[in-house]
Amino acid sequence: MSNRLYGYAGRILRINLSTQEVRKEPISKELVYNYLGGRGFNVRRLYYEVPKGVKPLSPKNKLMFATGPLVGIGLPLGARLNVTAKSPLTGILGDSNVGGHFAAEMKYAGFDQIIIEGTSKKPVYIYIHDEDVEIIDADGIWGLPISKAYDAIRRELKDWRIQIAIIGPAAENLVLFSGIFFNVYRPAARTGLGAVMASKMIKAIAIKGDGYIEVARPNDFERFVEELEETIYSHEQYWPRRIMGTSRILLAANRLGFLPAKHFTEAVVDYAYKVSGERLAIEYNVKNRACFSCILPCSRFYVIKTGKFAGIYGEGPEYEALAGMTVRIGNDDLNYALKAINLANDLGMDIISLSEVIAWTMELYEKGLISMKETNGLDLRWGNMEAVLELIEMIAYRKGFGDILADGVVKAAKKLGKGLELAFHVKGLEMIQADPRGLKGYGLGFAVASRGADHLRSEPFIELSDNPEIGKRLFGEPEATLRLGVRGKGKLIAYYENWCALVDSLEVCKNIAENMEILPPDKIAEALRIVTGITMNVNEVMKIGERIVNIERAYIVREGIRRANDILPKRFLKEPIQKGPSAGHVIELEQMLDEYYKARGWDPKTGIPTIKKLRELNLDDVAKDLISHGIKLR
Repeated sequence: MSNRLYGYAGRILRINLSTQEVRKEPISKELVYNYLGGRGFNVRRLYYEVPKGVKPLSPKNKLMFATGPLVGIGLPLGARLNVTAKSPLTGILGDSNVGGHFAAEMKYAGFDQIIIEGTSKKPVYIYIHDEDVEIIDADGIWGLPISKAYDAIRRELKDWRIQIAIIGPAAENLVLFSGIFFNVYRPAARTGLGAVMASKMIKAIAIKGDGYIEVARPNDFERFVEELEETIYSHEQYWPRRIMGTSRILLAANRLGFLPAKHFTEAVVDYAYKVSGERLAIEYNVKNRACFSCILPCSRFYVIKTGKFAGIYGEGPEYEALAGMTVRIGNDDLNYALKAINLANDLGMDIISLSEVIAWTMELYEKGLISMKETNGLDLRWGNMEAVLELIEMIAYRKGFGDILADGVVKAAKKLGKGLELAFHVKGLEMIQADPRGLKGYGLGFAVASRGADHLRSEPFIELSDNPEIGKRLFGEPEATLRLGVRGKGKLIAYYENWCALVDSLEVCKNIAENMEILPPDKIAEALRIVTGITMNVNEVMKIGERIVNIERAYIVREGIRRANDILPKRFLKEPIQKGPSAGHVIELEQMLDEYYKARGWDPKTGIPTIKKLRELNLDDVAKDLISHGIKLR
């Protein structure tokens, strides 16, 4: 590897709010070579700098922002960053990935990673402008919703192009599924990192940079970008993604029978078009918007043009928000859904977790397990959107029944003393808007994901192809790429987890890089050589992804996670889907888990990585640390 870190800003920024100390440290070449950037950088530091037993909302937790080597260089899909800390919602790995323009600005300011330590004595926001770092009093901004606080900071700094990561009132009230929002509409919302930021008394981080990033082989890079652009523009998914983004999934999920309708009691609905991305595109969307340097502007701006909520506008929504505020809670009114999404975003909450706590409450209410007595008079029948809007504010401000739901579905069930088996989560993180009985590879991915019920750790889109030839070619098992198949899913998920870890560490768009297969592992190796000067073969590249997955597993193992925690809620294991193309199916999880642990080289009884596997990945120090905590390694 060259002595020069091409593709990187080359530095870490540490800000200790307790001492007001600011330090700038060089990025080590060893860290680059073994973890690449972004997600890899963050989880490596989290493992060593946030030891077992640290309370997520204490000053000892650290909040980390990191981007990767393919960001800020004009690559048409490099614009993302990861935010990481110990999660207050789950007590294990907290991590979220976000796009937009903040990541590139961070590199232009001279930093690949920002680490926030300690806690301020009063509310502040941090202003980073190249070498200068200011900690500014947030009096007058603390307490504002995200949109108003964003405008207030831009006015105060007299800069309308500055990039801002910001929290809302939900985070300030320590709602455990509150998020960090970038430039109002782009959330890093999963796992409750907004609450971590609020616990440190930070309202926002504003950043501006005037620097630049060099690549190792400029002429080759120009050719590489031209080839990528041609491939993206000619891809069959280009126009559907440009027109609808991920909102196009809703109709497809209805057609295939894996919607989460009425809290996963129905997999198909007869009103899907009324709340679809297709209808949004025709009746609501007014423009497109892209992340930094991207040529596929898949985000959309919508305007509600008629009715009670006429004049409301916003960016998105993506599928998770759209399905969460429609089918999951039994709502067929798109205007109400957009209003609810807009409100939840401005208050600063993860829409996935929010949709689960609301849908869970509605199912309990419909079953007669709770009444208006518990809900402070709210009539929480399916689809009662006036009650939903009121409940969203109650959760954000921890008022009445909302205070119970603000800690997430697991803690809410335990507080109420009922409904725990209907709380749809894995490891404390609420499930996404897809029924795993109709997407079995995804279901396995939910069960084993390092941050809890999550599709983006593996995103095995290829099973939607329903093409057995692909499964046979890639994994030696035709069923691996059949969405209702079982055999081969362990190999499928292990492979895609490794690939996704690479994508998240390079900080490129997963929709383009992985779902559209624009950056398969061989192309990643080529990009690294051209951008950074690091020469690796495909196997070496994939080992980095595997290393990241294994250190994440080691982190959650150290916190107490075992095979018994790699589980899905009972409904998906025991109750078949009743209607639609996936009717009759449950998910055969145990069989798939056995295959997954074998593919991973982990102990099949405990789900703990073996000494042999950790040493193979140059994680000897991790193995020693686990042993020092009394964890037996096979």
